[in-house]
Formats: sequence, structure tokens, C-alpha cells
Amino acid sequence: MTCGRGQTGQLVPGFLAPPLFPSVPCCCSAAADCNPWTPTMEETVDDPPTSAVLLDHCHFSQVIFNSVEKFYIPGGDITCYYTLTQHFIPRRKDWIGIFRVGWKTTREYYTFMWVTLPVDLNSESAKQQEVQFKAYYLPKDDEYYQFCYVDQDGVVRGASIPFQFRPENEEDILVVTTQSEVEEIEQHNKELCKENRELKDSCVSLQKQNSDMQATLQKKQEELETLKSINKKLEQTMKEQKDCWEIELLQLKEQNQKMSSENEKMGVRVDQLQAQLSNQGREMEKLVQGVQDKTEQLEHLKEENGQLFLSLTEQREHQKKLEQTVEEMKQKETTAAKKQQELTEPRNKKTAVEEQLVQEVERLKAKVEAGKACFLEKYKECQRLHKQIRQLRAATRDQNMDLSKRLSENMIIHDVLQREKEKMEKENDYLKRENNRLLSYMGLDCDSLSYQVPTSNQGGTRQDPGLVFGNPYSGIQESSAPSLIVPMKNCSFIYFVLVGS
Repeated sequence: MTCGRGQTGQLVPGFLAPPLFPSVPCCCSAAADCNPWTPTMEETVDDPPTSAVLLDHCHFSQVIFNSVEKFYIPGGDITCYYTLTQHFIPRRKDWIGIFRVGWKTTREYYTFMWVTLPVDLNSESAKQQEVQFKAYYLPKDDEYYQFCYVDQDGVVRGASIPFQFRPENEEDILVVTTQSEVEEIEQHNKELCKENRELKDSCVSLQKQNSDMQATLQKKQEELETLKSINKKLEQTMKEQKDCWEIELLQLKEQNQKMSSENEKMGVRVDQLQAQLSNQGREMEKLVQGVQDKTEQLEHLKEENGQLFLSLTEQREHQKKLEQTVEEMKQKETTAAKKQQELTEPRNKKTAVEEQLVQEVERLKAKVEAGKACFLEKYKECQRLHKQIRQLRAATRDQNMDLSKRLSENMIIHDVLQREKEKMEKENDYLKRENNRLLSYMGLDCDSLSYQVPTSNQGGTRQDPGLVFGNPYSGIQESSAPSLIVPMKNCSFIYFVLVGS
């Protein structure tokens, strides 16, 4: 068992104090120059546990001090007797200190002694304990002091009645009183004893109530700690759930923004495709008009070809007639030559007939040469027209194939865009339902979100109310159908033209 050292001065309640200095001189001699107030390492480590708890928070009925004298004679050891109540359990660092009356906190002890832990707490002898204070460490003045039992948490669990350290009064003399005064004193003592017994019974009852209240309070404190731990876990769970919800909400917002940007890009792409379709429709109309013009030219060339063929036939017939005439003229010339030999007419008449015949033959030869040249020219023109007709047919066939290919590609692109549109609408519907579900689960309002549904500036388009960001294809349905019908008509017209040709 170790004994604590006294303290000097009082501390301000509510503030932590530095290590307290002992008030008893050290073991050095008087001639030494050591400071009796300087604590050693061992003394600092053995300081009792104290606290700044005020008197209102202490429990003075868990330890009861017995046989406390009104005063103790200085110079002698004193024994402190105390009783542990039923619901109090001592611990290893509990201690009993001597405090000057008027103390505020447990740091204001004068001296202390560590308590001895009983072997068996359930035995009756374990409840009755004692501790002895050495005379060397007791106070030397005649102030009022009291014993206080302090647990290892620095909380007072019991306090004794005040007492003094003073010698016996040398002036005590024998006082002689009368019988009536003695009877009055005895009567007064009996009343005081009766009142003391009543107070003791009341104190026992109050101690029992206090013990019951302490047990109830301890149970309530345990329940409160349990509830606090449960509440802390619930708060942690709610915080994690809230963080998870916020993350999901941010992800949904990012997805919505991405979907909105993709919808805008798809709208721009659809507008571009619409413009391409309209341009292709106009090109198809131009090509169809060109094909019609080429067809008209072809018909006109066919008519000219027929006329040229008829003219060529007439020229051939005329050439045959001229050849027959030439043969006849040759026969006549032969006949004339024979007659020349036979006839004996004058020379001048034969020369005139010969000149006429030669002129006629030259004229017929010139007509034949002119007919041949005209026939060759008409024949070359017919060959050139046939070549142009074949080129026009090949160009028209290639253009029709190119237009048919582009039209099929545009139809495929239109089908792909239509499927993407339906897919985006389904994703938008799903995201909207999921967003509304999370917002309703979190108790938020849809109008309080930071993003807004984009609206169209076109007056005539109406959007699907089921889409969060509107229908980016709302301007396509009315304008894309006619542009697709015209190319189909043009293709059918081109097909008929090719078949007809």
C-alpha cells in the first residue's frame, strides 16, 4: 500500500491541472539545497486519478464512512473505516483522500491512500473495509477535514462527517449540574438519539432508493449507449445511402446530358440527311427531266432517221433510174456508132448529135455523183445518230443504276435512323422512369432538378410527351415521306423508259 503526498493551494474548477507538487518535505537533510516541492518521477506517476467534476455530479451514498471521530490528536496514525454498499464495485485505482471542508473538485485533496480490493465481493467482510493514514502525512492545522472515497474516474462515491486535528482541551473542567438539568439533558439526548435513528433509517432508505436509482440509471445508460450506437450506424448507413443516391443522381444527370447531346447530334444528322434527300430528289427530278429531253431527242432523231431512210431509198431508186438511163445512153451510143458507120450523112449533123449525147451523158454522170455524195452524207449522219442513241442509252442506264443504288442506300440509312430513333426513345423512357423512381424514393421534386427539358422553337412541330428531352425526329416524319415518294416515282418512270427503249 502506498501513500500519496499532500497538495498546496486550490485549483480552478473546470480546467486541467499540471502534475501536483507534494507538500511534505523530502527525505534529504536540512542542510541540503534540494527543493522539497520538486516531485520525483515515481511520485508523479503515483498521483491519484482526479477530475474537474463539480459536487453536483458526485454520488456520496455509495460508500459509507463509519466511526469517524469529531477530532483526532495530532502525531498519531488514524484509521478510516468505511462500508461498501450493495451495488458499488471497487476498482484498482480507487483511493480515499482527506479533503479540507469547502473543497470543489477532487484535485484539492490534502493526502490520500489507495484502497485495498477485497478478495470476495459477495462476502460480508468484503463490505467492511479500512485504511490507515500515517501521522507523518496528516495535516498540522486545526481546520475541518473529511474523508472522501474517489473512484478511478475521479468521481466521489462517499464522504464522511467533518473532523479536526487538534489536541485535547486542557481547560476541560468538571461541570456540576442539577438533577433537573441532567434530566433535561438526558431527555434532549433521547430526542436527539430518536431523531438520529430516524435519520439513519431515512438515510438507509434513501441509500437503497439511491442504489435502485443507480442501477436503473446504469441500465438506462446502457440502453442509451446501445441506442446511440444503433443511431450512429443508422446515420452512417443513411449517409452512405445518400452518397450512393447522389452518385446515382449525378450519373443519371450525366447520362441525360449525354443523351441530350446525342439527340441533338442525331437531329443535326437527320436534318443533314433530309437536306441530302431533298437535294437528291431535285437531282433525280433534273435527271428525269434530262432523260425525258433525251427521249424526245431520241424520238426526233428516230423520225429524222426514218425520213433520211426514205430519202436514201428514193436516192437509190433515182440512182437505179440514172444507171438504167446511162445503160440506155450507152446502148444508144453504140447504136449511134454503128449508124455512123452505116450512114453517110453529113459530118456536121453527126457532130451535133454526138455533142448532145455527150452533154446528156455528162449531165447524168454529175447527177449520179451528186446522188452518191448525198447518200454517203446521209449514211454517215445516220451512223452518227445511231452512235449518239447508243451513248444516250448507256448513260441513261448508268444514271438509273446509280440513282437506284443511292436510293437504296438512302432507304437503308432511313431504316437505320428509324431504328436508332426507336432505341433512343426506349432509352429515354427507361431513364425517365428510373429518374422519377429515384426522385420519388429520395422525396425530391422533378421541378427542383438543375436541368430542363429542351423545347423546340418551331411552331408547327409537336413533341412526344413521353420523351424527357423531346422528340428530335419530330420534324422528319412529315417532310421525309414526300421526298421519298418522288424518287420512287422517278425510278419507276426511268424503269419504264428503259423498258420502252
